[in-house]
Amino acid sequence: MALSTTNVSIATEGGRSYDGYFGESGSGPAPGILILPEMFGMNDAMRGVVEDYARRGFATLLPNVFWRSEQPRGLAYDGPDRDTAWARLKALDLEQVDRDIGTAAQFLRQRRDCNGKVVAIGFCGGGRMAALAAMRHRVDAAVSLYGLGIPNHFDEIGNIKCPTQLHFGGADQHISKAEIDSVIRATADHPQIEVFVYPGAGHSFFNPVRPNYNAEAATLAASRIGRLLDLLR
Repeated sequence: MALSTTNVSIATEGGRSYDGYFGESGSGPAPGILILPEMFGMNDAMRGVVEDYARRGFATLLPNVFWRSEQPRGLAYDGPDRDTAWARLKALDLEQVDRDIGTAAQFLRQRRDCNGKVVAIGFCGGGRMAALAAMRHRVDAAVSLYGLGIPNHFDEIGNIKCPTQLHFGGADQHISKAEIDSVIRATADHPQIEVFVYPGAGHSFFNPVRPNYNAEAATLAASRIGRLLDLLR
């Protein structure tokens, strides 16, 4: 499919606007996909995710969730940018970002290539944001890959009404087994939530440009995500 990408401006509830990266293929209405990035933000790897889903026929948006930060740009994985990324993530006002996610989802729903349904897919810190999108914004599905901090929102799990997938690496360097086990227990009786753990996979196992990339785990996770997306077409 022909790929078309563009930088877009997304209006906030307060009348300001922030930037995003949008891709589509012009293939007709399909679910819109909201990509919520790692702490490194709108870098080439996350833009590549947008392009991949757009080629597959999905209207796909990567919002700049760090647009209010002193360093809003996409960051490199190594060198000084790595420390900047950690500091930026820790300083992030999650409540403000949560409101931005709502406006980003609305932006997608209004696109001509979107069938009115929105799926939030997030990575690392963005994985937590994807879970929040399911809890607070009535997205039509959500996928969290190695989402940090989900136990901080256990009191909101009951708000999830859409199919939601939580993917974790069994050897994640940043998310302990105790944390993953707590997520499994907290969601065990929730009919809409599936938790998947990939033995031996580390953090960022889904990202092909990272040292922890695990092709076997990534392929299995992608098939599960694809199954979810097919339900919404």
